Amino acid sequence: MISAYTGTQVREAEKPLLGSGTGAALMQRAAYGLANAVVRELLRRGQRRYGASVTVLAGKGNNGGDGLFAAALLAGRGMSATAVLTSADAHPEGLAAFEKAGGRAVRLTAENVPELSAAARRADVLIDAVLGTGAQGGLRGPAAALIRELARSRPRLVVACDIPSGVDADTGKAQAPVLPADLTVTFGATKTGLLTDPGADFSGRVQLVPIGIETHLPEPDLRRLVADDLARLLPRPERRSHKYSRGVLGIVAGSERYPGAAVLACQGALASGVGMVRYLGPPGVADLVRRACPEVVCAPEGPADTHVQAWLLGPGLDDGASEQLERVREAAATGLPIVADAGALPALPRKLSGQTVLTPHAGELAALLGRYGAESGRDSVEDAPLAAVRRAAGLTGATVLLKGATTLVAAPAGEVFSQAEATPWMATAGSGDVLAGVLGSLLAQLAGTEEAFAAHGIASRDRWAGIAAMAASLHGRAGSRASAGGPVTASAIAQALPAVLREL
Repeated sequence: MISAYTGTQVREAEKPLLGSGTGAALMQRAAYGLANAVVRELLRRGQRRYGASVTVLAGKGNNGGDGLFAAALLAGRGMSATAVLTSADAHPEGLAAFEKAGGRAVRLTAENVPELSAAARRADVLIDAVLGTGAQGGLRGPAAALIRELARSRPRLVVACDIPSGVDADTGKAQAPVLPADLTVTFGATKTGLLTDPGADFSGRVQLVPIGIETHLPEPDLRRLVADDLARLLPRPERRSHKYSRGVLGIVAGSERYPGAAVLACQGALASGVGMVRYLGPPGVADLVRRACPEVVCAPEGPADTHVQAWLLGPGLDDGASEQLERVREAAATGLPIVADAGALPALPRKLSGQTVLTPHAGELAALLGRYGAESGRDSVEDAPLAAVRRAAGLTGATVLLKGATTLVAAPAGEVFSQAEATPWMATAGSGDVLAGVLGSLLAQLAGTEEAFAAHGIASRDRWAGIAAMAASLHGRAGSRASAGGPVTASAIAQALPAVLREL
């Protein structure tokens, strides 16, 4: 599991070490890790190290010091090194080490921005070490002009030192201009802003370099599940398992206008290992479900008489689906775990519980916040998704899964997960319905497994968020596998799920 921390948390963890006089050692460890990461990335790309050129954009603080010390190490390994000093004051020890290693330093001014941006683009490596985790606001003056120029025509390889300049380490908010990195080498702890949008848009691959503060860190601000976590937490049938013991999911989805949503939700659930799916819906939609998924039991009775372990409510419902919305109300009253798509919201009570998982995209989350008196447009949600999803979980009392390039899951008690295994090709109609089916399937199978999550460091009250994060990860992995770098349909995502589960 990847644990992420705010810049504030990291700086607090550093304080006792800085107070004991080990600040210089921390910087040397960071610089050494950064220099090694640059060398490894060049080798990975098949580029030469000896004789290669590196340009470091160095600010005045410790971030600039890290970059200068790293560039000094690279110069000592045979690389041609240039430092562009973006402030009147450079880190004195870092600059001295850089010049001693044979590096050339030049101070940035408004007049030499075109010249230095052209030279930086020709470098084999550009290290962005202008602003660190403690910076307030974005770049200004000549530094902003330089980054704006470089962003128009990017250098061959951009490596961010700790965090891309202009990205808020605590929230992921980005203050333009920001130069997108191919690789971010972060120190001591992964920063929250690297694992949530829009910060993740600029971070590229993230590599963590331990520097010795790790034992001083508090509880993480955000977490991300990896393959090993999924392998340990995913349900497995036992020798005497049967379809009922493996979980039964009830689905209220689809309408005459959107019948395919019900089919895709059923396909996602079936492919994720649930023992049985019971579908409740209009006869015409039920017939379509039977033809597409003969394994599904299309139940004529109402939710109160349908024996399931969890409910999936809402995919493909519209304002005219009054009979389906009544089924949603009845299912919500059973007290079972629920996945609720936006179509179910009009029929749900105002105050929900953590075992209800809402699955909005940014526009739907903005509307949800407005329903609770917290007016927020789609742009506001996309600019600060972490704050928005936390607020929604707090207002509703539900677990909230915000779909996006980075999917965020917030529990009402504050736990947040971030998953980003998906490919952009998955932005296609029906993909969210498959995700809802995967999540419903996992809820039905894992609702009673508090001990397994507790053993994995996830509190019982937060396990619903953990299950939602698992679903987002599986869905993203399946979509990436089915896509293979090209267009993909929602049905293909569902079809790829069994292979992903087998591999895990």
